[in-house]
Amino acid sequence: MLKARDLFLKLGFKSVTMDDIASEMSISKKTIYKFFCNKEVLIEESTTMVHTQIHDIIVGIISSNYNAIEENFEIRKMFKEMFKSADTSPVYQLKKHYPEIFHRVIVREIEECNTVFKQNIAKGIKQGLYRKEIDIETAVKFHYTLIFSIKEVTVSEKEGQKLELEILEYHTRAIATPEGIKELEKQLMNIER
Repeated sequence: MLKARDLFLKLGFKSVTMDDIASEMSISKKTIYKFFCNKEVLIEESTTMVHTQIHDIIVGIISSNYNAIEENFEIRKMFKEMFKSADTSPVYQLKKHYPEIFHRVIVREIEECNTVFKQNIAKGIKQGLYRKEIDIETAVKFHYTLIFSIKEVTVSEKEGQKLELEILEYHTRAIATPEGIKELEKQLMNIER
């Protein structure tokens, strides 16, 4: 399943066939069908695997001792590394070609991102990097609405990552204290664009 996941992320969910996967794994298509009754089931399981992997890494980043702003930049860096070989956005592909799977992925992602975003803002307020008067629920809604809307409409993964960085800067500037702005500027100077 790892090979299938990698092919889907690199070449696209629609363009990768069961023949491609069988060839890449040096097995017959029949062998794949013993474990996965169709391509949609394989895509569903692959997206679940990616989701789990991403959130395990995020938990590791959060448990490291980064400040709230560094944490967001580390999470962004993880996404950039994970999807660097993709030409087209995996989320865009799912929405276009497999809308039911896309919907399940987005519902799961929004739930988990809500939790991560809320924790990050609370941490940043406690650290004096984000303003105390922030309405956390509203800030989270703004942030994930921006993030998920660009993922859904941006075909190019490279373009999506550029926009995500701009959204991260925009979001951080909107909620940061003067001390937070200094930390943001430091992070922006150290970033590989």
